[in-house]
Amino acid sequence: QVQLQESGPGLVKPAQTLSLTCTVSGDSVTNSGWNWIRQPPGKGLEWIGVAVYNGANYYSPSLRSRTSISRDTSKNQFSLHLSSVTPEDTAVYYCARIEGTTFDYWGQGTQVTVSS
Repeated sequence: QVQLQESGPGLVKPAQTLSLTCTVSGDSVTNSGWNWIRQPPGKGLEWIGVAVYNGANYYSPSLRSRTSISRDTSKNQFSLHLSSVTPEDTAVYYCARIEGTTFDYWGQGTQVTVSS
């Protein structure tokens, strides 16, 4: 059974960097693709980016300039760093595995609020 768990601060000040970590069990972050996805209040899901098994990363064009995804294979974790945040970045953030074209396993999500 694959499980994902997000962790990180729930409150970030404007202009700071939002950093979240996803801890994976039941699979290795050196396999498959590991995604970050968010849902702002009252809106749909927005894909942020993916760390692929071969070490490549891909990002949403609208967020690419502010986004970085890294992997720690020793801890079986992957992390999101989103810089220069604004209140528009307030959302529930999810990590999810993609296998083929299917997001098959998701974390429970973590609320992040950007506010001074």
